[in-house]
Amino acid sequence: MRIFKGIAASEGLSKGKALLHVRSTMVAEKQHIMAWDVKEERHKFRTAVEQAKKALEEHQGPEISAEPAEILQTHLMMLSDPEYLAQIDEYISTNLVCAQWAVESVTNSMVALLEDSPDEMLKERGVDFKDVSLHLLDALSNRNRRTVKNLTEDVILVADSLMPSELFSMDKKHIIGIALDGGGRASHVAILVRAFNIPSVIALGTASQKVRDGDEILLDGNYGEIVIRPDLTAVQNLNERYARWMEHEQELRQMIDLPTMTSDGHEVLLKANIQTVSEVDSAKEVGSSGVGLFRSEFLFMDSEGGSTEEEQFEAYRQVVQAMAPLPVTIRTIDVGGDKVVSGMGIDEKNPILGWRAVRFCLSRKDIFSVQLRALLRASVYGKLRIMFPMISGVEELNAVLHLFEHVKEECRIENIPFDPDIQVGTMIEVPSAALCADILAKKVDFFSIGTNDLIQYTIAVDRGNEKIAHLFQPFHPGVLRSLRMIVEKAHQANIPVSLCGEMASDPLCSVLLAGLGMDELSMGSQSLLQVRKILRSVSFEEAKQLADHVLEMDSYLTITTYIREWMHDRFDHFTTI
Repeated sequence: MRIFKGIAASEGLSKGKALLHVRSTMVAEKQHIMAWDVKEERHKFRTAVEQAKKALEEHQGPEISAEPAEILQTHLMMLSDPEYLAQIDEYISTNLVCAQWAVESVTNSMVALLEDSPDEMLKERGVDFKDVSLHLLDALSNRNRRTVKNLTEDVILVADSLMPSELFSMDKKHIIGIALDGGGRASHVAILVRAFNIPSVIALGTASQKVRDGDEILLDGNYGEIVIRPDLTAVQNLNERYARWMEHEQELRQMIDLPTMTSDGHEVLLKANIQTVSEVDSAKEVGSSGVGLFRSEFLFMDSEGGSTEEEQFEAYRQVVQAMAPLPVTIRTIDVGGDKVVSGMGIDEKNPILGWRAVRFCLSRKDIFSVQLRALLRASVYGKLRIMFPMISGVEELNAVLHLFEHVKEECRIENIPFDPDIQVGTMIEVPSAALCADILAKKVDFFSIGTNDLIQYTIAVDRGNEKIAHLFQPFHPGVLRSLRMIVEKAHQANIPVSLCGEMASDPLCSVLLAGLGMDELSMGSQSLLQVRKILRSVSFEEAKQLADHVLEMDSYLTITTYIREWMHDRFDHFTTI
């Protein structure tokens, strides 16, 4: 028996046979070329880039959830990174070497710099470049890497390391646990195993060297431990842990049909964030009060430049009808920034501050009008609400509402039925919108705060830039004061406020957000019951006192420490903070 301790990456416990997956390194061909072959070799490289993009795009689809989709987009953006591609082109020309050699050399240099960084996020970007380079080498050599597909029985995958793209292509139905020698909790593989709900332990050191195919493995994704060839005592120990885990899960399952109401009777609605029709069932299974955010842009990910009116209508109808009579809030297309959709013509040096979201929609009214029309048609099948992203001020909001009224009139003329009382809202995710919340509140039926963008714009921190990732702080006093101000202005205008960013799904933030006055929290379905249990365990008065107290503090370090201690004292038995 061997016990290895690592990092718990994805919750859950599993017992099964080991399947060893040692990733073989593809060796690049190293061949010098003549000067007159440079043009042809660069052409081979550019062709390989397009083939690699196509291979990644095959993993996209309506069933993919947010985190995996974002990782795929990151890799696709790397394959479009002009600096990376130019360095490889230049290496071919300057050193007179074949494309494979250039890809490996340039990538290894970049990865070496990134891996020397003490920042775990920068190290992870090195893993991403390695993954992307392997796709390029695959395309250049016409070879395919080994994948774990078409399994006939449940296994626990034990590997030295995994690339995100390898995990995408695996038979996840039969993988009941994953144990990795390396990795970090913030790594893309860790994010993916959580998204795929596979119990996983990472950073195990040399575990893969001690395992043989078929060995019995006990894997504990809660404590971060695996046992290879366990004895009777280890099996009994795991069974006891499993019983405690199932008791915890059962406690959460008891929350399904209960309202999210504090101990003194204040209700906070909990809704689900989704982006595919298939996610509706998960939302209903945990007792969601509706869909607080349907990310419509993912309907466009599989298409060249857009999704037809009929395709959109059918997707919206299915979601709205499936959730009826509960409300479904659909965000209009939010492309640009870190969401790249092929065929849209969005390629900018500074996309985070560029042509994205409602700015794109107002300049491409042909695309936007089709979406609004599809949304209106679907509104008769349930309770549909429309939400406009990245509104920066009243001028943009007026323009959007004017176009919306124009599309409504077209529907009336064509006798196309729609809900005449359909509600519209705006996302508050840029500081100018927060500061003008009182003005915007007069023109819409609700607010939804997108904290992912609001934090990065408020603190001026690109959330995709690993060099400054440590500055992305939800508990920054400027962020919390903005949240309080938005809520106050909305309530003065008698409209509700939802929060649909990552803060909503973080148990550490739940009581504070309730205390700030949020009427709704919208999150991934897997987080909803945990947050519900927390909020039902405190009074609204306690939550308000917590919010008032931290708003008097002057730094995110002080606030974070205080909230962690406050939550730990009360919820240590069922939260990990």
